[in-house]
Amino acid sequence: MKIAITGATGFVGRRLVERLQAEGHELRILSQRPTVAQQLTGCQVFDAADQASWLAAVEGADAVINLAGEPIAEQRWTPAQKQRLKDSRVQTTRALVSAIAAAQQKPAVLVSASAIGYYGTSETAQFSEDSPAGQDYLAEICQAWEQEAQAVTVSGTRLVTLRIGIVVGPGGAIGKMLGPFKLFAGGPIGSGQQWVSWIQREDLVSLILEAIANPSYQGTYNATAPQPVRMVELSRILGEVLQRPSWLPVPGFALEALLGEGALLVLEGQQVLPKRLETSGFQFRYPDLKSALQQFLP
Repeated sequence: MKIAITGATGFVGRRLVERLQAEGHELRILSQRPTVAQQLTGCQVFDAADQASWLAAVEGADAVINLAGEPIAEQRWTPAQKQRLKDSRVQTTRALVSAIAAAQQKPAVLVSASAIGYYGTSETAQFSEDSPAGQDYLAEICQAWEQEAQAVTVSGTRLVTLRIGIVVGPGGAIGKMLGPFKLFAGGPIGSGQQWVSWIQREDLVSLILEAIANPSYQGTYNATAPQPVRMVELSRILGEVLQRPSWLPVPGFALEALLGEGALLVLEGQQVLPKRLETSGFQFRYPDLKSALQQFLP
């Protein structure tokens, strides 16, 4: 297949590219950093700063995968950073959908990322795909992000929206927790009672591949494993896998000092269940957190 991808240099995108290349697909990478993307992927790269590149990338493609977005928890949420978080998702998706609308040979499917932040945060509620949107800033971003992607259906392109949880793998949010644990200083963040809804990176990539290949996939899916855990349980399992104690909690105020409003995502969390994936018969290779961590930790 011919597949156009945004976000190919990110934590999920890099692994996705590797697996698509192994399957022999022809990849077209749209990137704001074309030189870096070329070095990392070795694929045909289109400069996202050039408006004509968007149409060239999607014209005649069989599928488009949209993973672009500024990392959520890399720096403090200043007003400028909050705008970058939103623009990097909404404007990229808008440009992609516009290019698909203009293409003579339109892709059959767009797989577009969203996030479980759509639901807001709660220590008590359970969220399925039918649950309403939350009221915080990330929920606002996710709603606008998904709304832009929804417009692609006017072009007759099948849309699959994945509300992605915390991605477990050699990097990402979990990767940031490994250092303290390896130094025997690991522990839960905040109260420890907040829910962590997660998905192993290999399962997420498999889900994206399935969404491309299987025409029955349509609409919105929670891209989370079927066994969410509370933060204290995540820390206990991580310590067990690393053979390290989980005894030194990270106080919530420390994270708030670092991330500001963005800390609420980690400190409050949400319990999100993959109801539609379970109904569709999707098979998780890593349904429980211990096996998900053991896949890449020694």
